Amino acid sequence: MNSLKGKVALITGSARGLGKAIAERYASMGADIVLNYSRDKAAAEETAGNIRAQGVKVAAIQGDVSKVSDIKNLFNEAIKAFGKIDIVVANAGVEMVETPVVDFTEEQFDRVFTINAKGSYFTMQEAAKHVADNGRIIYIASSTTSFPVPGMAVYGGSKTTPRYMVDVLSKEIGHRGVTVNSIIPFAVDHAGIFVDPAAYPRLRKQLLDSCPMGRLAEVEDVANAAEFFASGLSSFVNGQHLLVNGGATN
Repeated sequence: MNSLKGKVALITGSARGLGKAIAERYASMGADIVLNYSRDKAAAEETAGNIRAQGVKVAAIQGDVSKVSDIKNLFNEAIKAFGKIDIVVANAGVEMVETPVVDFTEEQFDRVFTINAKGSYFTMQEAAKHVADNGRIIYIASSTTSFPVPGMAVYGGSKTTPRYMVDVLSKEIGHRGVTVNSIIPFAVDHAGIFVDPAAYPRLRKQLLDSCPMGRLAEVEDVANAAEFFASGLSSFVNGQHLLVNGGATN
């Protein structure tokens, strides 16, 4: 089993969903965890309890990634709590589906791009400043960045932009032994817009029909990829984008 004992991992948007699964996986591997949440303190405290039960340390820090000052504070507080950061996962984001190009508003565009694109850019910027040598930076993208889906122009666009940041940053700080990669998940069951299995039935069917494996991703599928990118197994994998989508074409 891979070990992260002695490492400190910071995961944005980690009170629930994918971020929670990744945080709990890293904790099971021995890493101390910096949880980040925007509003749901109760969920963050519950996740923190799960992590402490695995015998590692955890700090739950409130911060809205749409605000650069909050991102800077998140990293500063993490350093205060643990003295270093070895792994950063830029995960926080919001979804926007079933909204045709002719229908989205300026307000919707600004909200989605501010959280997904701006938030990820500045999270990775702070990660580049603070992550230890030989550390790991991981961006959680979306399969819509590889396979355009009607109704997702704003969401897919907002998730595509930070993929370019991954490419550039991997070249700028690779000399420090730091790897920068992205995970590109398919739609995830029991998380995000599909936290309710009955939600968006037409979109769910469209996605299932496009996947040879006949299912959506689960949070553990993404956590598996996040484990690989955080571990020593990926020490020479840099500037890459890993599709976790069961061979789907949408």
